[in-house]
Amino acid sequence: MRLAIACGDPGGVGPEVTLRAVATLLPTTPGGFVLYGDPGQLRRLNDSLSLRLPLQAPDGPCIIESASVPPLPSEPPRGPAAGNARAAMSWLEAGARACLEGRVSGLVTAPVSKEGIISAGSPGFVGQTEHLSAMAGTDRTIMMLLGADDRGRWLRVALATIHVPLRQVANVLQRDRIELAIERASGACRDLGLPRARVAVCGLNPHAGEGGKIGDEEGRIVAPAVAAARQRGFDVQGPLPADTLFHQAYRGDFDAVVAMYHDQGLAPLKMVAFDTGVNWTLGLPFIRTSPDHGTAFDIAGRGVAHPGSMESAIRLALQLAGP
Repeated sequence: MRLAIACGDPGGVGPEVTLRAVATLLPTTPGGFVLYGDPGQLRRLNDSLSLRLPLQAPDGPCIIESASVPPLPSEPPRGPAAGNARAAMSWLEAGARACLEGRVSGLVTAPVSKEGIISAGSPGFVGQTEHLSAMAGTDRTIMMLLGADDRGRWLRVALATIHVPLRQVANVLQRDRIELAIERASGACRDLGLPRARVAVCGLNPHAGEGGKIGDEEGRIVAPAVAAARQRGFDVQGPLPADTLFHQAYRGDFDAVVAMYHDQGLAPLKMVAFDTGVNWTLGLPFIRTSPDHGTAFDIAGRGVAHPGSMESAIRLALQLAGP
């Protein structure tokens, strides 16, 4: 069965890194790919990058689906633009529907512009993860980021909150979400061949609250979640100070980390695997991964975008889908 890839905002680097990654992986991917994007743009990029992908054959190993989006300009705007955003959303939703209907093995999503999507008439849009969760009818998804350095040392980080302003994190942090993140992180590690995952949970505050002297969230929210998860049989420790915890995980003391907010988890991950990190949505009824970077409008169209993160996202989706 084919793997679906939504090519993202056509003004960003998504289409370019998608084609570069597919060119690398297609020879070892018998099922092939379906690319949700603009046919004209993808074929022009295929030629300009000298990739020689077989994009013309309607029944070939790499087919293009426009999702009824009208053809885009040959030079799409390089920045947040409503037209680009509408196209990207159409491709994202078409790929998700294909997953929900069982027509593809999973979905890899290239970056979109939140600003562009909001300007196009979706003021409540906060991210692809949340949008896909809504399409699937679930509020129990967890974002996990994972990547390894060039020596094979991994970080796997699940987030208790996702796209939340920092000033609101303490107000929205919930015991059940932390416990769910522990559960999902353990399950993800099991899917990756680590059946008894060692999970560590970050504190929210400096020094994990210093015994209640620097905030009470650790004692009131985080520690009870860890205790509940431990009672359910999970191998979990915490809350631990985040500034040392990530070093411990990086040297192999833990298999996964649960971070309390977006940048607490992503900053260390990107230090380790800036060009190869992957975002994996846990808890959807289908496989969904994405590269761990944004639209990069400033370098789009110049042929210099690094495809490593997209390649890693595709590899993980193929691994999870199985033979």
